[in-house]
Amino acid sequence: MNSRLVKLIKLGQMRYDPCLKLQNHLSETLKTTAINECGYLIIVEHEPVYTIGIRQRDYDILLENNLVKLGAEFKRTNRGGLITFHGPGQLIAYPILNLKYFQPSVRWYVTNLETTIVNLCNKTYGLNANTTPDTGVWIGNNKICAVGIRCSRYVTTHGIALNCNTDLSWFKHIIPCGLHNKGVTSLSSILKKDISINDVLPNFLIHFSKSFSCEIVNSELDEIK
Repeated sequence: MNSRLVKLIKLGQMRYDPCLKLQNHLSETLKTTAINECGYLIIVEHEPVYTIGIRQRDYDILLENNLVKLGAEFKRTNRGGLITFHGPGQLIAYPILNLKYFQPSVRWYVTNLETTIVNLCNKTYGLNANTTPDTGVWIGNNKICAVGIRCSRYVTTHGIALNCNTDLSWFKHIIPCGLHNKGVTSLSSILKKDISINDVLPNFLIHFSKSFSCEIVNSELDEIK
């Protein structure tokens, strides 16, 4: 049995702000607790929202207003990375981990997130996913999973967004992650059948557990509060 314990919190569909508030609460708990806590894994499906990372000067109020008119929220965050979209049909995973109990390296952490998704895509669905010098997981020239994280005192927030049966038209209004001449794709689009978050989640958890050598246990939000 793995000695590292990660508590799984499944939130269903939720707006971005309440979920960010929960992330911040849990990360502060890990920073201040005297208990040997390894962390949490939040699984959520966001209502339509465009988010940008710490390079916020690249995005003005005109772009923000245009995107909001589409029916999505627009949020400025403290994660790494540029603009992306989150919405229904996208598996969002926010690991809140104390890397001191894993490997105190941000590069190691990002590599393991990417490895989790590469193994999920290739071993479960028989695809040819890979990593490139650009962060995230790719199938050919199309990104299937975005990665944007923050690490403070070795405690992580934010995470990954895997397109399962996401409406990809939302991405047409932005340059995803600031990468020109690149596209986005989804499991459903590639496999030409509907692949839902519920279809993907059990396999994602298996591969996450292997990548991070941890035991994932179900936890209710009330327990954590």
